[in-house]
Amino acid sequence: MNFEIPAFLPAVPEMFVLGMACLILVLDAFLPDSRRDVTYGLVQATLVGAAVLTFWLAGPETQLTFNGTFIADPMSDVLKLAMYVVTFFVFLYARPYLRERDIYKGEFYVLGLFAVLGMMVMISAHNFLTLYLGLELLALTSYALVAFWRDSQRASEAAMKYFILGALASGLLLYGLSMIYGMTGSLDIATVAAALTAADEGMNVPLVFGLVFVVVAVAFKLGAVPFHMWVPDVYDGAPTAVTLFIATAPKIAGFALLMRLLVEGLGPLHGDWGGMLVVLAVLSLAVGNVIAIAQTSLKRMFAYSTIAHVGFLFMGILAGTETGYASAMFYIIVYALTAAGGFGMIILLSSRGHEADQLDDFKGLARRNPWFAFMMLLLLFSMAGVPPTVGFFAKLAVIQAAIGAGYVWLGVYAVIFSIIGAFYYLRVVKLMFFDDPVEERAVIDRGGVFATAISVNGLAVLFLGIFPGLLLTLSHYAVAG
Repeated sequence: MNFEIPAFLPAVPEMFVLGMACLILVLDAFLPDSRRDVTYGLVQATLVGAAVLTFWLAGPETQLTFNGTFIADPMSDVLKLAMYVVTFFVFLYARPYLRERDIYKGEFYVLGLFAVLGMMVMISAHNFLTLYLGLELLALTSYALVAFWRDSQRASEAAMKYFILGALASGLLLYGLSMIYGMTGSLDIATVAAALTAADEGMNVPLVFGLVFVVVAVAFKLGAVPFHMWVPDVYDGAPTAVTLFIATAPKIAGFALLMRLLVEGLGPLHGDWGGMLVVLAVLSLAVGNVIAIAQTSLKRMFAYSTIAHVGFLFMGILAGTETGYASAMFYIIVYALTAAGGFGMIILLSSRGHEADQLDDFKGLARRNPWFAFMMLLLLFSMAGVPPTVGFFAKLAVIQAAIGAGYVWLGVYAVIFSIIGAFYYLRVVKLMFFDDPVEERAVIDRGGVFATAISVNGLAVLFLGIFPGLLLTLSHYAVAG
């Protein structure tokens, strides 16, 4: 029997991250707590190395390897690079938070690196099995990260909720994929799409049943209404450093999940899953924006904000056009970058024994530190979709794509709830610039690296808003490839 040796070159970044994660895991076991910066430095170096390898191997052509289960294409290159950048900021922001709470352990960064590997596998999956393996690697490490602070009862409770509902979603996804496999005879994404294109009308009924399970599972994983119940509890209960992680980079992998699973694999059933996404988008925009208004915790407010942003993501996908996919990709990258800065600001204002996750903690920030108040203003304006920040152009692109696909009413609906959603973002701006602080708590000096990262993060939101064509053109290149 002859075995064809697969081409390993397209998967070199994944192999590099896997090798470094295993090496760091072993090395960290022999390091004393006083040398934990070695682990941190190696993890950040791994992200930089993976980015260099991905950029070096990037090209306009599409490559398949490992018997067609792994794909390297422009979309995977761009999404991976965006994910590396966001994760780099996340690990940097998390460092002082972990130190102050005596949980500055190597496990956080090693688990985060394995989660990055899971996201990379998801992004480059060309087979339902590969996609599921990447998703579960990300999910299992995320559960462990939420429970990472073992002395926190809230974190343990959040991890249990996350695990139980995540396991339910995984089961639904497996069941749906098994039904699709039974009707098409393949797990390969391209083969499934070809089988669905050639299928007669009689096959559609069982396929739609399988599709329902798949869409429900994806909605669970992304936190879309009515499958959102875990999002606010997990965001609020998890340590802020962990919330920062699960609220940012995995959303980029979630976009890849939608593209690989629904668009590339189940694209011929767009008429069916497109209607489901419409319902999910409508509910997510309404529930996320309205309930966020009632929150006094910034982490819970951001959680409901995330639910609303998922609605916008679905709008781009359901458009079913290249413009829609590019706008959705543009939107999710912008959101991940902006959310990283928002949670980074919470960590900036936090201190040992004090979580600055309440709205009152931001009162009078402009008086205490005008520069960081300005950075938070830029980040909040971007989330709200206020020009000239990049969030405005991200929402505009998605709404235009939906209207271009014939969903005029949905575009109008999204504009209305964007205006409603702007209220709770602008409320924080009002607290920062016009209210007196509850107590004269000085902003802790996190060091030049942290301050520089927050500044770069905030100014990037403004820069990309002034020049949105840079990222939008890259998104079009990625989905067209």
